[in-house]
Amino acid sequence: MDLLLRGVSHTYGDTQVLRDIDLAVGEGEIVCIIGPSGCGKSTLLRFIGGLERPDAGEVLLAGAPPAGSLNPLTYVFQDFALLPWRTVEGNVSLVLEDHELSAAERRGIIDDVLARTSLSDFKTALPRQLSGGMKQRVAIARALSVRPAVMLMDEPLSALDSQTRELLMDDLVGLWQRERFTACYVTHNLAEAVRLGHKIVVLSRRPGRIREIVEIDRDLADRQQADAKLDAIQRDLWQLLRDEARAADRELADDTV
Repeated sequence: MDLLLRGVSHTYGDTQVLRDIDLAVGEGEIVCIIGPSGCGKSTLLRFIGGLERPDAGEVLLAGAPPAGSLNPLTYVFQDFALLPWRTVEGNVSLVLEDHELSAAERRGIIDDVLARTSLSDFKTALPRQLSGGMKQRVAIARALSVRPAVMLMDEPLSALDSQTRELLMDDLVGLWQRERFTACYVTHNLAEAVRLGHKIVVLSRRPGRIREIVEIDRDLADRQQADAKLDAIQRDLWQLLRDEARAADRELADDTV
């Protein structure tokens, strides 16, 4: 399925947080959304997920969902959102329990996503027995279990150390290569955006507008550290963000005078 945003704008009280967002996310694309703090990145993700409705504009899913899809949209959060009293397989099973699946169907789905996320040997472990990276792999497995049309990922690696973050990025690339999921991925980390994004959407300072969309025409599997082209893209992105952040600071200073 394709995801379409048309003229999305929103105001909280007297503060406009988003203005005239037009965006198309194609099937099988990972679109990373970056921008200065407070520009409306997570708010935009909530609109896409249907958790809130914008004041203006629309969010549309066009086309047929993947075969066997149980939910068109699913979230992966930065804080893992695991139930501490449930095992790994119990946390994955949670999102399947409201669907009319036989025990065998549910077992098959759980076994499949645990295998794809390298968690089969830990299916009976509790969250307190897992590292941060493994907890996030459980969250990703849970999201994949409903075969969503679009995964919504809100800074999913931000709580992890740099080494674990690198490993999880490799895991996400491997998962995408095996089954090309669609994702909207909010991040503050430019290295993540350049490593994972087919498109990188740069939002301006508040009210968030699309300042630029950067497309990276290189297979995810071929993106490596110390790549001159990717390093140049990352520097350009930082220049855009630095300009927006400085402008936001100047506006804040003017407001307090």
